[in-house]
Amino acid sequence: MATRQFGEHWWSKRLITVLESFGYGPRLARGRGYARSGAVQELEIRPGEVYASVQGSRRRPYSVTIEIDVLRPEQWDRVEKQLAGRVDLLSALLAGQMPEHIEDAFHDTGLTLFPTRREFVADCTCPDMANPCKHIAATCYVLADRLDEDPFELLAWRGRRKAELLRRIESLRDAQAWAQVDTSPELEEAPLGECLDRFWEGAQPLPELPKPQPDERPGAILDRYGPLGVGVNGEDSRQAADLTDLLRPAYAALARR
Repeated sequence: MATRQFGEHWWSKRLITVLESFGYGPRLARGRGYARSGAVQELEIRPGEVYASVQGSRRRPYSVTIEIDVLRPEQWDRVEKQLAGRVDLLSALLAGQMPEHIEDAFHDTGLTLFPTRREFVADCTCPDMANPCKHIAATCYVLADRLDEDPFELLAWRGRRKAELLRRIESLRDAQAWAQVDTSPELEEAPLGECLDRFWEGAQPLPELPKPQPDERPGAILDRYGPLGVGVNGEDSRQAADLTDLLRPAYAALARR
C-alpha cells in the first residue's frame, strides 16, 4: 500500500518546505504517522492562528495552536494594489485559483505570504518539552492538506478572507480602469450674451455648397421628391393641387432674380 503523501499543490508543498527550512525536519517527521492515522480530529484556520485538537496517548485530546502575524490593514492595502495591478494574478484569483507567483505581490511590498521563522509560534498542551512536538508536526501536515482543498485559507491565516479579498481587488481594478479614462476638464464656454456676434461661427469653415449644374432647371429638386401628398387649405391632396405644383412658380421666380 502506497504511503500517503502530504501536499499536492505548489502552495501546500511550499508550506511544508518552509516549515522544514526552520530546522524542524526531523521533528516534523515524527508527526507524519500521527497525521496519517487521523489523530488530528479538528482543525480550524483563523486570522493569525491555526487551532487543532490532536488525540495523543491520553484520553483527552491535546490542543495545538500555530500563530503567525496578521497583516495590518495598510499592509493589505499595498498587497491588494499589487494584485489588482497584475492581470495574471488578478484573473487567477477571480477564477478561484491560487496563482503561482502570488508571493511576488507580497515580496514587492516587503511582506511575506508564508510564515517566517521569526513569527512562527507553535504551542501544544501535551507534556512533551520538544517544540514542535509530534502533535504540532501532525497539525502542520494536516494544515497542508486543508490548504490543498482551499488555498484561500492561506490568505485567511494572514487575515484576509476570500470574499473580502476578491471584493477589494475588483474594486481596485475598477478604480484603476476609471483612472485611465481622460478626465481633462472641458473648456469653459463663454456666456451667450458675450458671443452673439460670433454665435454662428464654427471652429472650422463650412464647406462650399455645390454649384448647380448649368442645365438644371428651376425646381428640379421637386421632381426628385415627386408629389408630397400634401393638400392646400386642409383639402385632400387628391382633390386639390399638390403642394409640389404650387411651389414650382416660386422656384422659377427665384431663379430669375
